Amino acid sequence: MKRKPQSPPADLGTAEIVSPTILENAKRSLLNEGPKTTVKCVVCSAEATPTAGEQLCWVCRRLKISAWRDADNQLSSQE
Repeated sequence: MKRKPQSPPADLGTAEIVSPTILENAKRSLLNEGPKTTVKCVVCSAEATPTAGEQLCWVCRRLKISAWRDADNQLSSQE
């Protein structure tokens, strides 16, 4: 079966995809963002969340939670 001929694509160079006001607002918001502060994990020195009270990366935080869970299970089995 033969393919049907397709119409040529419209010229995208002349069409306005994003309005200039939206583009200007996006550029301005990126300039106002400023530098991000990064915090290092106290265990492995990976990037950690600056807003967290404990300065742990997500991996070390998960390991800590897992260790707490294991310790709780051991205490309940001893009783």
